[in-house]
Amino acid sequence: MRVWYFSEMAYHPAWDEGLKRGSLRVVLPSDNVDPQVAHGLLNRYLDEFALCDEVGLDIMINEHHSTATCMTVSAPMALAVIARETRKSRLLSLGSPIANRPDPVRVAEEMAWLDVLSGGRLEMGLVKGAPYEIAPANSNPARLMRRYWEAHDLILKALSTSDGPFNWEGEFFHYRNVNIWPRPIQQPTPPVWMTGLSVETGRLAAERGHVVGTLLSGGVAKPMYDAYRQRAQELGWTAGPDRFAYAACIGVGHTREEGLRRADLIAGYVRTAGVVAEPFTNPPGYNSLGANVAMLKAGGGKGGFVKDRAGNPVDQTKATVEQFMATDTVFAGTPDDVVQQITAFNQRMGGIGHLLFFGQGGFLDHKDTADNIRLFAREVFPRIQHLNADRPASSRRPVAAE
Repeated sequence: MRVWYFSEMAYHPAWDEGLKRGSLRVVLPSDNVDPQVAHGLLNRYLDEFALCDEVGLDIMINEHHSTATCMTVSAPMALAVIARETRKSRLLSLGSPIANRPDPVRVAEEMAWLDVLSGGRLEMGLVKGAPYEIAPANSNPARLMRRYWEAHDLILKALSTSDGPFNWEGEFFHYRNVNIWPRPIQQPTPPVWMTGLSVETGRLAAERGHVVGTLLSGGVAKPMYDAYRQRAQELGWTAGPDRFAYAACIGVGHTREEGLRRADLIAGYVRTAGVVAEPFTNPPGYNSLGANVAMLKAGGGKGGFVKDRAGNPVDQTKATVEQFMATDTVFAGTPDDVVQQITAFNQRMGGIGHLLFFGQGGFLDHKDTADNIRLFAREVFPRIQHLNADRPASSRRPVAAE
C-alpha cells in the first residue's frame, strides 16, 4: 500500500463567514481573504508537503475554484513548487478538471513539463471536477462527460505521440498541429488516475485500466471498486489492489484522545465541503439519470456525499468524529488504533493499493500537522505498506501505458 499525503490548503479564517452566508463556494466574496494571511498559510502548507519527502510519504495535490475550502487553484502550479523542493516522493495531481479547461493540449504540456521537472515522479489525475466548479468555469453540465472523454483521449494522445504533429478534429476541440515539447520521461504517459463516486465510473475506469479513487465515504467506495473488478473480469483481466485508491481524514496521536482531537479538526473540511448555495449543488445534466435516481432514493442527496457502511446518507455537516469513523471517513487514535482501522477497512474493500492521507484540514495548526505526519510515517506506514502482499497484482497494464 502506498500512502499519499494531501491537504486542500484551505483558507479557514473565512469559514465562519461562509457558514453564516450559507455558502463557502462560488458566491462568497473574496474580500473575506486577507492576502497576507493567505501568503503565510500557503507557505506553511508547502513546508508540510516538503516534510513528507523527508519522512518517506508520497504527495497528492488537487484543485478547486472560488472557494474558502481550498486555495489550490492550479494543481500543476502547486506541484511545480513541490517538485523543485522534493527529491523522492511520487507526485500525484488529482487533479485537473479537464472538462472545464478550454485547452487540453495545454494540460498535456503541463503534465509533460512536470514529469520532466520532477525526474519522472508524476502521476496524472484527469478528473471531472465537482459540480460547484461548473459556474466558475462557465461550463455546460449537460455535455460535460462527452467533453471530458474527448479531452481525456486528446491529452493521452498528445503525451504519447513523439513522431511529429497530428491533427485533431473532434466535437469540442480542433487543432491543426499537436506536438508537445518536452515529452514526458515516463513513456508513453505518466500513470493515469480518475476519481468517482459511482458504479458507472468504476466500470469506465476498468475499461481503460486507470487507477480509480474515491474520497471520504466507504459506503460509496465498495460498490465502485466491485464494479471495476467485475468489468475487468468481463474484459479478461484481473484488477489488483494497485488500481484502487481511497482518501480518509487521519489523525494520529500519542494518546487516543490526541488522535481523535486532531482528526476532529481535520474533519472540519468534510463538514464544510458541501456547504454551498443550492443552485450549484447539482447543475442540470451534471449527474447521470442513474446517479440522480440513486440520490433521490437516498433522501435527495441532502447532507453530502458521505454514506455509512450500509450505503445510508450521513449528515456530514453535523457528524461527530466518532460518527465519521463509523463511515470510514476518518481513521483516528493511537498508531495501533489507526493501523487496526486501516487494516480492517482494506479487508472490507477487498484490497486497496493507495491510501490518500488527508493529514491536515481547517484549524489543525502547523505543529499538530507536522507531528501528525511524522507519527504516521514512523508508527503507521511501516505496518501497513505490505498490506495486500498476498493478493494478485493487476494482470494487465493501463491503456495509457501500452
